[in-house]
Amino acid sequence: MEKLSILDENSELGYQASPSPPDRNDQSTTETETPTSADSFVFCRTNSEASTYSERTDDNCSSSEPSPLCWPSVKSGRHNQITFDRLDVKQQKQYLDENLYNLESLDSELEMMKERFAKLLLGEDMSGSGKGVCTAVTISNAITNLYATVFGQNLRLEPLNPEKKAMWKREMNCLLSVCNYIVEFAPTLQTLQDGTAVEVMTSRPRSDIFINLPALRKLDAMLLEILDSFEETEFWYAEHGSMSPNSTCRGSFRRAIAQRKEEKWWLPVPCISPGGLSEKARKHLQQKRDCATQIHKAAMAINSSLLDEMDIPDSYLTSLPKSGRASVGDTIYRYIHAADKFSPDHLLDFLNISSEHGALNLADRVEASMYTWRRKACISHSKPSWTMVKDFMLETGRSDKNYMLAERAESLLLSLKQRYPELSQTSLDICKIQYNRDVGQAILESYSRVLEGLAFNIVAWIEDVLFVDTSMRNEDQ
Repeated sequence: MEKLSILDENSELGYQASPSPPDRNDQSTTETETPTSADSFVFCRTNSEASTYSERTDDNCSSSEPSPLCWPSVKSGRHNQITFDRLDVKQQKQYLDENLYNLESLDSELEMMKERFAKLLLGEDMSGSGKGVCTAVTISNAITNLYATVFGQNLRLEPLNPEKKAMWKREMNCLLSVCNYIVEFAPTLQTLQDGTAVEVMTSRPRSDIFINLPALRKLDAMLLEILDSFEETEFWYAEHGSMSPNSTCRGSFRRAIAQRKEEKWWLPVPCISPGGLSEKARKHLQQKRDCATQIHKAAMAINSSLLDEMDIPDSYLTSLPKSGRASVGDTIYRYIHAADKFSPDHLLDFLNISSEHGALNLADRVEASMYTWRRKACISHSKPSWTMVKDFMLETGRSDKNYMLAERAESLLLSLKQRYPELSQTSLDICKIQYNRDVGQAILESYSRVLEGLAFNIVAWIEDVLFVDTSMRNEDQ
């Protein structure tokens, strides 16, 4: 009876104690009872192994509080499995979305390449009649139009839009890839296996592309870095039409900028807080201005050398006036001809050019007179190449009057371009680009030209901010 009561108490607690050793003579007990270890939870362990019985196990628990040995282990396993499945589905969806985005970007790049290839073959003549321009002009126009698309609306010192920056790099790489196949053949010595040295012709990048293209790429990257450096600034911009009398940009600064850029009223006006720029910000602007100025000079030098190497079209030579004096006018001719010590800067000061249009008109007339005098100084001018004319003029005596007039006209043209760096292309430059057939020269010329324009704009924007800062500090004093 005592043993039976102990068993009843243990059964109420939810486990079975290990039975007492059976009697050796009692064989039925040995056959029916399975030995178990002490304090083993047979009931709960057995039901916890079958997840399908978890609810039933919870209902059969005799205790009022849920036993920790019931179904929670089963439920947590199912919960973890569901969580893992959801994470797996989310990762797969993200992977598919990334692949879809990559495929869409690849398709867009492929369509862009198809469009470039079609325009290149058609020569920008979408009718397909074969009346399009040559390949060199097509690529030159493509680079110019790409620059206008990417940088045309960028009128402030701020980082370039990421989408436009990606477009600029992607499409420029596509257009510049043509230079990878412009090569020249040069003899090189190669040694055979038997030790015999033979001379063979091997291909290498053309010299002008090999020298200028890496330099232009470097200048391009430096200009983008300058724009990226103005992400956080102490100045901001306001449109002319949106500036009220209570604006933080005071009226005197608006008048100063208006007087400085009265011909470009659409440009936004830089604004600075009343305290002015900090010394760190001012030094940063000055440093970037100096860097952009050097880039502008380098791009302008490359562009000028490339234009000099282009042949002068026959159409330009036939349009030259018969007299250089008639081209430049009597006033300039008398100064160029009679002056003992010719000073182009003194002549430009005397002319007092007040507009960009007047400077460009003077540049066209001086350039036409220069080639007119050079043609007269040359004995035979049947060949239109400027290089041949210059080589012949080096052999002539400097005492020749036409030679002297041509040199002075060239120095005047150079000083005019230096004084007005934003000067547009002259009629001769436009004519050279229009009739040029060299694809390599067209790519290098257009690339250097757009970089020259971007560098000049950056310098102008920086000077506008520094001008406002100087004006504000002077007024505070």
